[in-house]
Amino acid sequence: MRLQQLKPSQRVQGRWLAQMEDGTLLRISEHEVIQFSLYEGKELEQEIVEQLQQSAHTSKLKEKALQLLAAKPVSRRDLKQKLISWEAGEGEAEEICQRLEELGLLNDREYGAMLVGHYLRKGYGQGKLKEELYRRGVPRELWDEILEQSEQSDDVLDALIAKKLKGTVPQTPREWKKVSDALLRRGYSWSEVSQALRRYGAEMEESY
Repeated sequence: MRLQQLKPSQRVQGRWLAQMEDGTLLRISEHEVIQFSLYEGKELEQEIVEQLQQSAHTSKLKEKALQLLAAKPVSRRDLKQKLISWEAGEGEAEEICQRLEELGLLNDREYGAMLVGHYLRKGYGQGKLKEELYRRGVPRELWDEILEQSEQSDDVLDALIAKKLKGTVPQTPREWKKVSDALLRRGYSWSEVSQALRRYGAEMEESY
């Protein structure tokens, strides 16, 4: 089959339009132009045309993956799932993720550390940090290393309690329980919460 026309797209930078003699229009990247040594009038066997189409499909997926990573970092798991939703094959999605990791554009360790730092600055505890690492697809084998840097001083919890109570001191167990429940929801353990409330003046003889 003859390549009837080959020209750069006027709408998308880096994209080329390859029109075959049967009217088929292929949207390809500069990578395919170079890889397949394309030029107008070149005769292409059907097998080569199919390879060209597959290569163009993969290039488009890589482009979309790069756009996604430029907009926001994601885990390898989530990117792979996104690629598959864009009609990438399992092996194709795996290959793209592998390449992006090699280029340093996809890194679960760095992504996990960024997540942990974000939620630490918002005053969340270890439980919340682990919940987010799990939800965002960061591999469990990286958690210990990432969380090593996440230990908070007592001052963080003390400041959260002071902010919530605005200088007042609860007078009933029910009032103290509202405070403790709020902190537990933020991912702090009961041990951390009870110690912090004692520092604030609560009598923690039993769990609220």
